[in-house]
Amino acid sequence: MQSLWMLFAAFAFSLMGVGVKLASELYTTGEIVFYRSAVSVVIMWVVLAGSGVSVRTPHMVMHIKRSLFGVTALLLWFTSITLLPLATAMTLNYMSPVWIALILGAGAALAGTRGAGADRKLIGAILMSFAGVLCLLQPSVGKDQLTGGLIGLISGIFTALAYVEVRQLGQLGEPEGRIVFYFSAVGMVVGLCWMLIGGVRPHSWHGAALLLGIGILATLGQTAMTRAYKRGNTLLTANLQYAGIVFSSLWGMLVWSDKLNWLSWLGMALIIASGIATTLTRAREDTAGRQPTSATPLRSPEAEVHPEV
Repeated sequence: MQSLWMLFAAFAFSLMGVGVKLASELYTTGEIVFYRSAVSVVIMWVVLAGSGVSVRTPHMVMHIKRSLFGVTALLLWFTSITLLPLATAMTLNYMSPVWIALILGAGAALAGTRGAGADRKLIGAILMSFAGVLCLLQPSVGKDQLTGGLIGLISGIFTALAYVEVRQLGQLGEPEGRIVFYFSAVGMVVGLCWMLIGGVRPHSWHGAALLLGIGILATLGQTAMTRAYKRGNTLLTANLQYAGIVFSSLWGMLVWSDKLNWLSWLGMALIIASGIATTLTRAREDTAGRQPTSATPLRSPEAEVHPEV
């Protein structure tokens, strides 16, 4: 039952995507990232202080490296939302589990710890996901939007890179709240630099409400996702995250009258299926890897599947 918190997280992230797309008419991507991160910094500071967790860390360099990957993913993802239909941008970014498996699989292959069977499954999932990309982009992305599609794909790669860094921080025993705090702090700094170079747009009550909503929804989504992974079934939780694509599709049709034909839906289904297959394969590998040893790598729910890491 606790895994159902992921449905709320997916709903919150999809609503945040709506807010980002609407706010992009009033603000630049850097401004949206700045205000979203500023709200999250305040909330996480209060949460950490209330739980007695210090923001001081002996692993500052790793936090900065991980945060730069995450903020880059966030900037690219928000940019793709402004250029593409909401469901398309969300789906492309949700390819991050496949990129994660590819990165970790390459490392395992170099270390000689990955079997041929796992390689075949990974290759099959990757081919399935790229078939989904072809189905999704060809009918729903025009020639003038191919840049947005490429940006969406690259955002998923940076999300995967951020996950690898967060995984290492988890192994070092860093609290999740501290990881999210530094991610938000770096996002605030990067967004501020963007604003200093590109200028600051004037505020309106409508714009301020959108920015506040984006920050709150991002934090609520992270909190719900964390609870789902901590208290629920990991596999069920990881697969429920794809409900975000369904929510985004509905928002796109309701708010912007987006139309997706059968080939677009097939592409989404293939990408979702490849993500689920990758999750199952990784879960079996982790289970097999834990049997001979007592040490088990820690996972971070924020970075497992979403750029909101």
